[in-house]
Amino acid sequence: MMRCDVAVIGAGAAGMMCAAVAGQRGARVVLIDHATKLAEKIRISGGGRCNFTNVNAGPANYLSNNPHFSRSALARYTAQDFISLVSSYRIPYHEKHKGQLFCDDSAEDIIRMLETECERGNVTWRTGCSIAEIGKDGEAYRLSTSAGEIVANKVVIATGGLSIPKIGATDFGYRIARQFGLKIVETHPALVPLTFNAEHWAPFSVLSGVSMEVDVTVEQPAGKGGRKGGATTFREDLLLTHRGLSGPAVLQISSFWNAGQPLVIDLLPDADAAQWLCDEKLGSRKQLGTVLAQRLPERVAQAWCATHGANPQAPIAELPDKVLRVLGGALNRWELMPSGSEGYRKAEVTRGGVDTRALSSATMEAQSVPGLYFIGEVVDVTGWLGGYNFQWAWASAVAAGEAASAR
Repeated sequence: MMRCDVAVIGAGAAGMMCAAVAGQRGARVVLIDHATKLAEKIRISGGGRCNFTNVNAGPANYLSNNPHFSRSALARYTAQDFISLVSSYRIPYHEKHKGQLFCDDSAEDIIRMLETECERGNVTWRTGCSIAEIGKDGEAYRLSTSAGEIVANKVVIATGGLSIPKIGATDFGYRIARQFGLKIVETHPALVPLTFNAEHWAPFSVLSGVSMEVDVTVEQPAGKGGRKGGATTFREDLLLTHRGLSGPAVLQISSFWNAGQPLVIDLLPDADAAQWLCDEKLGSRKQLGTVLAQRLPERVAQAWCATHGANPQAPIAELPDKVLRVLGGALNRWELMPSGSEGYRKAEVTRGGVDTRALSSATMEAQSVPGLYFIGEVVDVTGWLGGYNFQWAWASAVAAGEAASAR
């Protein structure tokens, strides 16, 4: 039987960070993971270069049923704090887009850094180790594992969500939360491509691979009790696929989308498309398709005409203003009804999770279960695309690591 101060379950981004912090503060820490190859989510993120944080990370960049919960941890351990750690290891990095920071070389640099931080904290590793049961042993916790029993004064659950099951994602963290009486906010795939009914999408499936910058919006209806409606919009690149829509614009909006809600896409943001087409008509000898291709990818221009019953070869000067206004209005407000998403297998993160109303925002400890902590993706805090979810992993891990190692 092994005894320790802190058992951290899940050796991903949040788990390794938490174990390192607790260990370096003098706690005896064991880090447990059922996988033998660790940190796969770090390894595959950012195209293999790990988008490890975002310089703009703040509470407004996160979704939660308890929207202010993330404020404390994010304020106490900021993006700059993690950047300082990365810089101390002389890991070269660059800012790619909208505050997103990536390794110049490889995500392996971040993994090695976290492993070294754990070594500096004398963390004991238990990899390829499954946990059959977690029970109370007085004020401590008894873990029945494939590597023998472990008794820990504190337990930190850092097992992530349901996204990308092929690299080992499970519902373990949710099961432990329920076992100890904590509620789970319903989970959904997030940062995920959206799909459409095959018949309805057929005219656009031929555009697979086309990318363009758009505004994509989900409009929230007014709710019960006088709750106001609203809209969430992202301006990013849209990627058309055989089955639907992807790219940063759709990944971002997918976290806000619920089944039965339409998407509204502005294919020409910052332009009044109807007025533009009417203006182009004056004194022009160009064909409609040629005019549309001035601002749209040519394949999109042709498909747009086909799906709206317009002849792309028609001289624009011969088309009535009414027709042009309908075409243009649809460009600024292309309304689509997704049939679903690509699911957890393609989702970058999981929306929902352990209800944060049951946790301390300062320490991540379950308020009704002393010594039990939840951090990272398993918690109902979901960041935007672009390094925000890693920053939540670091910040929540530091909060729990400091609290769990306190004497």
